[in-house]
Parts: sequence; structure tokens; C-alpha cells
Amino acid sequence: MRRAKLEKELKEEHGEIPYEQTSVRELLTLMKDTTELIVDLAYAAAAFENRELAEEVRHLESEMDKMMYQIRLKCMLASRTMEAAEQMTGILQVASSTEKISDAAEDMVKLLDMDLNLRAILPHILSEADEKIHTIAIYPSSDMIGKAIGQLMIESHTGVRLIAVRRKNRWIFGPDADTKLFANDLMIVRGVESGCREVRDVAHGEMPWSEVIR
Repeated sequence: MRRAKLEKELKEEHGEIPYEQTSVRELLTLMKDTTELIVDLAYAAAAFENRELAEEVRHLESEMDKMMYQIRLKCMLASRTMEAAEQMTGILQVASSTEKISDAAEDMVKLLDMDLNLRAILPHILSEADEKIHTIAIYPSSDMIGKAIGQLMIESHTGVRLIAVRRKNRWIFGPDADTKLFANDLMIVRGVESGCREVRDVAHGEMPWSEVIR
């Protein structure tokens, strides 16, 4: 009966959601990674008033709801004893926390639908953070071209996280280690000013990557 009630609630909001064989551990890991991405995209959407990024935030928040449903369902099916139920409570608390973060990120991008004067102050508010959001274009003279993100190890060497890449008319959100960079790509990154400056210098062809990693 509990399963039927959950299915009804989720179907009303998202349509048919098939039961997945993914383990709770895998789901929690995926929710954690998705939460990190959705927060970065929400900040970028607000900072640059970018509706494409905002739309991806809304999409990811919807996916988080579906993952939360799967975890609730698995915990209910596994809670056959009081001891098991107590263990599942901790898992649900962790999952619920990540879902709340994603909900807050979605609320952030809703600011883009408000009065223009309100949106104008967002970049100034975000500029007070230690880590900044920047857009960095890759020039044809950059030695980043043709290299995979994992090969460059950008975050390890500079502390700068690559949030998204715009390539011509399409976006690559949360690019992975195998994603290669090409001339005229536009990167959205998050990090401290010194790290972002290094990435920008290399991306603009003003400094070789070997200078960063030496």
C-alpha cells in the first residue's frame, strides 16, 4: 500500500516512473554529484542571467525528485524489521538533505523571472563569494585544444571546477574527464580568482599549460 501511494504521487508530477535496480549506494552517489552540479549551474544562471542554464537546473531538479522516489521505495521495501527501519531512516535523511539543496537551487533560478531591477543586483551579491563564476573562451592559440579535461586535470592543478561548456549552439553540462576541449569553446568555471586567472591565460594562449603544472 505504501508503494502504491508513492507511485501515485510521483506519477501525478512526473508521469510513469519505472522501478530501477540501482543500489541505494549508487543512487546516493548520483544524488550527491547531481546536487553539486545543480548548485553550480544555479549560481551561473543567476550570475549571467542565462535561461538555458536555468532550464537545465529545473530539469536536474526534476531528476532529483525521481531519484528521491527510488530511494524511498527501496527503503520501504527493505524495512522489514525495526532495526532495518532505523538504518533506513539515516539514509533517507541524507537523501532528503540533497533534495532540499536542489529545491533551493531551483528557487534561485526563479529569480530570473522576477523584476529586472532585482536581477541586476544578483551579480554583485555573488561577487562577494570567495569562489567566483567566470566564462572563459578557448582561443585557437591555446594548447588546451584537443586535450581531455581528465588529461589536463584542471581542478587538481588550479582548484577551478569546469561546470559547463558551450560548443557552438549546444551545451555540455557537467563535462566528465573524457570531454575534450576545442577552439572557440566557452567554458563556465567556478574557483578562486588566482586559479581562474591561470585557466584564462592558458585558454587565451597567453601561457602554456606546462607553466601551470610545473
